[in-house]
Amino acid sequence: MTAVFSHGRLRLYLLKLLDDGPKHGYELIRLLEDRFLGLYAPSAGTIYPRLQRLEVEGLVTHTAAGGRKVYEITEAGRAELRQRADELATLEADISASVQDLSTLAGEIQTEVRGSVRDLKRELREAARQTRQARWDRPVPPPAPAAAASPLLTEFDQRLAAFTMEVGGLVRAHRLSDNQLRTAIRVLDGALDGLRRLLR
Repeated sequence: MTAVFSHGRLRLYLLKLLDDGPKHGYELIRLLEDRFLGLYAPSAGTIYPRLQRLEVEGLVTHTAAGGRKVYEITEAGRAELRQRADELATLEADISASVQDLSTLAGEIQTEVRGSVRDLKRELREAARQTRQARWDRPVPPPAPAAAASPLLTEFDQRLAAFTMEVGGLVRAHRLSDNQLRTAIRVLDGALDGLRRLLR
């Protein structure tokens, strides 16, 4: 539980929320989460025992509606709110300060995470660029001399050279995204694996 709700102050704040109108437990949880800008939300295990205690003390009552307990403040609950008005005002000020602190911390964490993600993306892009460059810069071995090669081997060498040039040209002409380049690399790796299997 957030520190502003120590020493029974959550109980007081629940009375304050119910003073605005009847609510079921999950509405109270949502209101508290909204109050803390989504940075804190009490669990059902935190809220419901306190509501039951408030009911035992006669400060709230409940009715069943649609399978849910809807809690409503009693006159005794309103009287307690009036008696503790100064404490409630201090609590509201503490909540505002806590929300400000949490927002600042969340902003700092978000900035740090964004910077880390940006650095990681830059490093991944550079690694991908270097990998692509290394693949395309790899020298293509020259075909064997025509006299020593069979006609089919000569045709294979010609097609391989044409294939390499066409694929390189296509990739550079279409300025593929990183995802498309990764897919193209996987296709080439798959073709190479197929040839390796063939030659085993």
